[in-house]
Amino acid sequence: MTPLNTFGAIMSKAIELESALADYYGRAGDSERARASEKRRQKMMRIRREAVLEITLEAIVGLDSDDYALDLDDTSESGQARVASTAARFYREVAPGINVRQARSALERAAREHAGE
Repeated sequence: MTPLNTFGAIMSKAIELESALADYYGRAGDSERARASEKRRQKMMRIRREAVLEITLEAIVGLDSDDYALDLDDTSESGQARVASTAARFYREVAPGINVRQARSALERAAREHAGE
């Protein structure tokens, strides 16, 4: 279990998640989703670098990395839907714990994109 109890842990998980999704969608033959995941990964990396000076060190509780495990072996349409749903849930659940407006906004936007909204 890896607790997601800091800004850095959440942003690192988001970067890791988008990197894995970019590879996954590439293998599944969905180049549009792969490019979108890579774009989100780069954005999360930029936000982590820029916002690290702005964060207030408030504890984030109740989130664990294992709750957002992805099944990256199933590249079927239903498998891709489950992966996107898990990614959207991750972003929806972690965004409220982030007190940096730009980062919270990016996480909320990622949730909507993964949910197809």
